[in-house]
Amino acid sequence: MTEILKLDEAIKKYVKPGEALALEGFTHLIPNAAGLEIIRQGIKGLTLIRMTPDLIYDQLIGMGCADKMVFSWGGNPGVGSLHRFREAYEKKIPKTIEIEEHAHAAMANAYVAGASGLPFAVMDGYKGTSYPEINKNIKTIECPFTGQELTAIRALNPDVTIVHAQRADKEGNVWLDGIIGVQKEAILAAKKAIVTVEEIVDHVDEKTGGTVIPNWVIDAVCEVPHGAFPSYASGYYKRNNNFYLSWDAISRDYAKFQDWMKEFVLETKDFAEFYKKLEQENYA
Repeated sequence: MTEILKLDEAIKKYVKPGEALALEGFTHLIPNAAGLEIIRQGIKGLTLIRMTPDLIYDQLIGMGCADKMVFSWGGNPGVGSLHRFREAYEKKIPKTIEIEEHAHAAMANAYVAGASGLPFAVMDGYKGTSYPEINKNIKTIECPFTGQELTAIRALNPDVTIVHAQRADKEGNVWLDGIIGVQKEAILAAKKAIVTVEEIVDHVDEKTGGTVIPNWVIDAVCEVPHGAFPSYASGYYKRNNNFYLSWDAISRDYAKFQDWMKEFVLETKDFAEFYKKLEQENYA
């Protein structure tokens, strides 16, 4: 039975140190509020999984929460590098981070394999690239029917997947719309799933389009308005481009980053207070 919880309660109950954690979202519906709550609670030793890690993973890495990242592209979209990720990998600040790099198609297929209960995914890709040389979870196999050489990728099965969506109903069924990435597959591949939403309503269905993820695959739903900020939630609010630009300056220097995270994240009790402070300081 899906629980309707406050975000801090859900993170405390379902996210544990040392686990593999996927915070998925593509362009919009990025679960930033959940990532900040993980930082507030000081959960460490995580393996972070995501096709397109951006600011929230930069924050988690900079605050020392991550030991490893599994990804297929990383950056501050439209701006440049993730400075905290880059410095962690290149200079071990604040600690060493291991990386496992994939292509987008491989990550998507690996989630599908995990959701299907399979140990690996098969695709016709990576040929002529150096990926297999740097990633031990990429292998070649022979098709038993045609003899064709194919690529096998180890399935992704996060301990916990967290996504953000527009709405959920009181039974815990979730509705999301707009550009959809691998949220559904990442939830189905995980042992536990948390979904933050803009609002909880009486009922959701597919009559107006969109995708419904049923409550039987979701452990907890948390109502967190603006929970995807600074990314956007289609139909609710736009992407805050200024914050992405501001983040480049905030994150470039480690000491400045630490001061900012302390003031805006560690010294705010929850995402609502964090967002209010951003508004007061003209970040939102």
